[in-house]
Amino acid sequence: QVQLVESGGGLVQPGGSLRLSCAASGSIFSSSSVGWYRQAPGKQREFVAQITSRSVTIYADSVKGRFTISRDNAKKTLYLQMDSLKLEDTAVYYCTLRETWWGQGTQVTVSS
Repeated sequence: QVQLVESGGGLVQPGGSLRLSCAASGSIFSSSSVGWYRQAPGKQREFVAQITSRSVTIYADSVKGRFTISRDNAKKTLYLQMDSLKLEDTAVYYCTLRETWWGQGTQVTVSS
């Protein structure tokens, strides 16, 4: 059984930074691709970033160069470092393992 718990969301001004974390349970974390999605009010959930079991990373064009995804297999934890945040980054951010298991989400609000 896999459980994912996100943390680190909050309110930040435009241009600021936040670091999201996603703690996983179970034994398949290190052998799995994991990633982040987000859903803004009134919009569909969209892909943000992914990191494979071999630490190959993929980013949505909208966050490339501003966000950094990383993982710590020993801690079974996924991270998303978000810099130069924009108003349009406001959303609930979800972590996923193999796009099969999902966390409950953490709110990120970018506002002045």
